[in-house]
Amino acid sequence: MGNYLNSSCSSLSISKENSEPLPIETIFNLPSAVPTWPPGKGFANGSIDLGGILVYQVSSFNKTWATHEGGPDNLGATFYEPSSIPKGYFMLGSYSQPNNKLLFGWVLTAKDVTNNHSRPALKMPVDFTLIWSSESLNINQDGHGYIWLPIPPDGYIPVGHIVTSSPAKPPLDKIRCVRSDFTDSAEVDSWIWGQGDVVNYNGLNLYSSRPSQRGIQSLGVPTGTFIAQAQNNGTSMISACLKNVNASLSAMPTLSQIRALVQAYSPWVYFHPDEQYLPSSVGWFFQNGALLYTKGNESNPSPIELKGSNLPQTGSNDGAYWLDLPSDQQEKERVQKGDLQDAEAYLHIKPVLGGTFTDIVVWLFYPFNGAARTKIKFLTVSLGKIGEHVGDWEHVTLRVSNFDGALKSVYFSQHNGGVWVDAPGLEFQNGSKPVAYASLHGHAMYSSAGLVLQGNDGVGLRNDCEKSNMVMDTGTKSIVFAAEFLPSSMVVEPPWLNYARKWGPNISYNTDDELKKVEKFLLGKLKSAFKKFVDGLPKEVFGEEGPTGPKMKDSWNGEENS
Repeated sequence: MGNYLNSSCSSLSISKENSEPLPIETIFNLPSAVPTWPPGKGFANGSIDLGGILVYQVSSFNKTWATHEGGPDNLGATFYEPSSIPKGYFMLGSYSQPNNKLLFGWVLTAKDVTNNHSRPALKMPVDFTLIWSSESLNINQDGHGYIWLPIPPDGYIPVGHIVTSSPAKPPLDKIRCVRSDFTDSAEVDSWIWGQGDVVNYNGLNLYSSRPSQRGIQSLGVPTGTFIAQAQNNGTSMISACLKNVNASLSAMPTLSQIRALVQAYSPWVYFHPDEQYLPSSVGWFFQNGALLYTKGNESNPSPIELKGSNLPQTGSNDGAYWLDLPSDQQEKERVQKGDLQDAEAYLHIKPVLGGTFTDIVVWLFYPFNGAARTKIKFLTVSLGKIGEHVGDWEHVTLRVSNFDGALKSVYFSQHNGGVWVDAPGLEFQNGSKPVAYASLHGHAMYSSAGLVLQGNDGVGLRNDCEKSNMVMDTGTKSIVFAAEFLPSSMVVEPPWLNYARKWGPNISYNTDDELKKVEKFLLGKLKSAFKKFVDGLPKEVFGEEGPTGPKMKDSWNGEENS
């Protein structure tokens, strides 16, 4: 166990079992330099005004301490202090990252601009408590590490720990605590380090932190510091981040800056070489025979106008209306296939993390979602009609720092959630444009090619991703269709965006019959493994039910579901 009490100083030692360079010893940079953005407002100016506290993002560091075992991949973690802090700014906490990733991080430094001398926004701690040291650990480490918790004055809260390589207390002016009304609640995010290669809740664990509440209206601002959780009880010793009380969202990009961001970072989307159901523009879908159905008058569907102006603009997803493919069978099969040459990317621009980041949500529309396929050990079989539905919306989200305009991470939407991938884990093409792969038939988005199996023990839904000559540069045909922080005169929402009902019919079929078609090819253990897999499938896999549009998703105003 590490020490949670002050201990006597011991000599420092450096021990490395091998000389192989660790990933963290390489600094990650985007393939292309961050562009010079068009001028306008406070975007990419280096600092952001939170309404009394100026914050500056620092991504250059001085190494403090490192361990070479424990944590993800059992490669250890490294701890840093921000370097080159601008004059008048102060450190809020140390930075830490697992050694199994390229160095790609940042912490915020802060400057008080309240001019409130009696209750400044920032204050030095009154003391430090040593919460852990590595002195008693027989691990591969560079000397010894000490983690300190700042003790704040009354009315103030620490938002980061200090890590040192000496048992001596840090000087009080090393760090600043934050006045409580400039803070919001924080929670643990990804695991950074612990004494084993998996989380051991009986020991110390370190995590990156994030605001507890996230979304367009949320004010929490991440600091880039880490959270230490105590052994045995899992209590976080720091549970706060910063809060943006500046209602103006002064650091959000202008429309011209958004267009420049799209040109710099718009993703390339690759479709599987066997893909039959490609995206189209919404207008193409409407113009090529899509129909609006009304409950109680199903025999008299209506053609849909180009921009969807005759779609219901009020109400909720109550089943009163739905869309469907053309009634003519030949036309239906043609429209199902989409039209990649006519496809458009629809962009929703969102302020997130207290307006310190911008999310560019890139939506694609598919007229049809194909049948699911399953892998059962060495067999691959279609699930019949299971998984088919009319109208399929999928997206990727680019998260950009409003401090400098750099792309930090990308979210890939998938069947029942999705995943954030930091920039070092992305594939790039044509500069700093990330690559996304749409899975065969289901169109879930992934960051790399190959098979992703949604299941266990060699049995599950197949998500096959592969490059082909069917590819879409989303930047060439993109439309900003929503940005709530910009004047409505700049961004006009198309009428179809406010259509709240299903983009496809809800047609039921006998699921048991579809599954029996698969089971008849299976014997013994394969059949029992298949039945166990089916019992665990998410509900959305069953039934031919078109989804609602982008604006009806929880992520429209909230955080991506990961």
